[in-house]
Amino acid sequence: MADVFRLSSSLLTSFSSSLSFLQPGLAPTQKLDKRIYSVANWDVARLAFRPRKRLPSFKVNARVAETEQPKWWEKNAGPNMIDIHSTQEFLGALSQAGDKLVIVEFYGTWCASCRALFPKLCRTAEEHPEILFLKVNFDENKPMCKNLNVKVLPYFHFYRGADGQLESFSCSLAKFQKIKDAIRTHNTARCSIGPPKGVGDLSLESL
Repeated sequence: MADVFRLSSSLLTSFSSSLSFLQPGLAPTQKLDKRIYSVANWDVARLAFRPRKRLPSFKVNARVAETEQPKWWEKNAGPNMIDIHSTQEFLGALSQAGDKLVIVEFYGTWCASCRALFPKLCRTAEEHPEILFLKVNFDENKPMCKNLNVKVLPYFHFYRGADGQLESFSCSLAKFQKIKDAIRTHNTARCSIGPPKGVGDLSLESL
């Protein structure tokens, strides 16, 4: 009987020593889960505080191509509208026009009335390809304009072949009908006898 008691006592002692590894109040599976959780937390913290590598930054300079639009007085309706930059060009254009009706517009780039009238003048030039339109910038040709008695802008001269200057007047957009009436009067089918008269006896060659 004593031997049985000693055996039972030793078994109890061994069993109790094996339980000492476990925390009191926790099942073995709970202790294992806690260890795994602590390890996982340590890995996440290590990743969170790991210094990030800086990616190289690139600066992109984008340039927008700007197409410069022509100014209003630089636009022409077609080949029958010509810019005049000198007295020589003016006289040459008149002499080469032959029997064509030539309409000369004297304008200023700063002139609001000239700008307002110009689109309608371009449409008229498109409607009458048989007429030659000359554009004279007043500021570029002041001596010639003064000799031609241009005192108001916009101002118009009408020339044709041997008849020379037919008519001259000032005109605004509101009175554009004056230009249409003058075209109707002077743009008739006819042949001039003799060379183009141009500005007539007025001497502009020295300007």
